[in-house]
Amino acid sequence: MADADGDDTGERVLSRHTDRQWRRRRMELAEWTERPKVRRRPKQAAWLGQAEIDAELLGALTHLKRAGIATEFSCAGVSVFDEPEDHSLYAYITLIASPAADRFVQAAMAYMGHRLLVTFEPGRRRYDCSSFLIGHNRSFCLLMEKCASGFAAAL
Repeated sequence: MADADGDDTGERVLSRHTDRQWRRRRMELAEWTERPKVRRRPKQAAWLGQAEIDAELLGALTHLKRAGIATEFSCAGVSVFDEPEDHSLYAYITLIASPAADRFVQAAMAYMGHRLLVTFEPGRRRYDCSSFLIGHNRSFCLLMEKCASGFAAAL
C-alpha cells in the first residue's frame, strides 16, 4: 500500500466514505464551529518513553510501539479555543509507513469502518489516521486502542 512514488507530495484518502457521509461531516463541522466550546477538563498528558503524549492515546500508542509501528504525532484535543499545544478538532495518530504500518492501517480500516479517516502522504511516507466523525474523539481513542491491542497480540 505504501509503495507510492517518493516524489508525490499530495495526500490521498485511503478510507472509503459515501458522498452522504462527507456531507454530514461538513454539516457537523459547521455546527461544531458555531457551538460554544466548553472545556470539560484540562488536557491529560502521559509519557511514552521520552515523548509526552496525549493520555487518551497512551494505550493505542503503547500497542503500536509494541507492534514495531513508529508514530510521529498524535492528539485527542477537541477545541480551536484550546491552547496551541492542545489544539485539534479531531483525534488523530500519524504512522510512519512500513510493512507493519501498512497491515495495521488495513486492519484499522476494516475494524473501524466509516469512523476512521485515513490519508497517505507518499512524499513523507506517512499515514494520518483520524476520527472521521466530529466530536467522537474518545470513541476514536478507544477503538484505536482495541484495534492496536489486537494487532500487537496477533504478532
